[in-house]
Amino acid sequence: MSKIINKGVNLRDKINGNEMDLSLCNLTEVPVKELSAFPKATALDLSCNNLTILPSDFCGLTHLTKLDLSKNQLSQLPAELGRLISLQHLDLYNNKLTMLPVSFAQLKNLKWLDLKDNPLEPSLAKAAGDCLDEKQCKQCAGRVLQYMRVIQEQEDKEKERRLQREKELEKKREAQQRAKEAREREARKREKAEEKERKRREYDAQRAAMASQEKPKKKEQVDGEAKGNHTVVKKSAPRPRRSVISLLLKLLLFLLVGVLAVVGVCQMTELRQEATCVSINVMYEEAVSQVRGQEVVRRILQKLSVQQP
Repeated sequence: MSKIINKGVNLRDKINGNEMDLSLCNLTEVPVKELSAFPKATALDLSCNNLTILPSDFCGLTHLTKLDLSKNQLSQLPAELGRLISLQHLDLYNNKLTMLPVSFAQLKNLKWLDLKDNPLEPSLAKAAGDCLDEKQCKQCAGRVLQYMRVIQEQEDKEKERRLQREKELEKKREAQQRAKEAREREARKREKAEEKERKRREYDAQRAAMASQEKPKKKEQVDGEAKGNHTVVKKSAPRPRRSVISLLLKLLLFLLVGVLAVVGVCQMTELRQEATCVSINVMYEEAVSQVRGQEVVRRILQKLSVQQP
């Protein structure tokens, strides 16, 4: 399909071999999309138009080897100009350029350059020199490429220094942030310690208050216990007497058992002939007689009581 630009111009009509001639077409914009459809047109003539700027996608026309932008109103070139790596011939005569993009240094295949009649910065103008013939234009390309490489190196170094400064600033900010966080942690730690100490003091104060309230109660309890113990002592005072009586009864029982044992020995063994046993036996018989006498008297009294009307 035919490609149409301003005033019905057909792009196919502008192609002659490998050259696309769009000069004197009164263009204000570059038809990049349409031009990209003709990759075999490696030479592009856009001179004598009203171009003020080249769009960034123009740098996608990497098949171009020759580009004529002379006699336009260009005040700057796209920063991605270095993508036109196949470019060998570049005519920028009679524009409004003051400086070239740093990526210009990447145009390693550039052999011819014309920068005449541009308000270039003095250093760039000095590097470019004159371009009055083929030889000077080739020298201009070499000198400008060398100049732009130096500019690129300087910018790369500056960029590296800037990145280094940014890294140092970032490290400094991180260090400051870490220090701030450490201070905050320390402050929180102190606050927790102070809070714990405050609670401990409150707890001790509560314990002391409770202890002071319990002292009178304990004193009353101790006094009550002392009175109770005194009463118990008074009530249990007779216990020693009972213990003495019990002890005496046990002693008498023991003596009685002993006496009975002695009497039994004297009555039932051969020792009854001994003087001691004879005396014991006599005492025993007398005691038995008395007991029997008392038994007889008791029976008589019992009978008399029965016979009474």
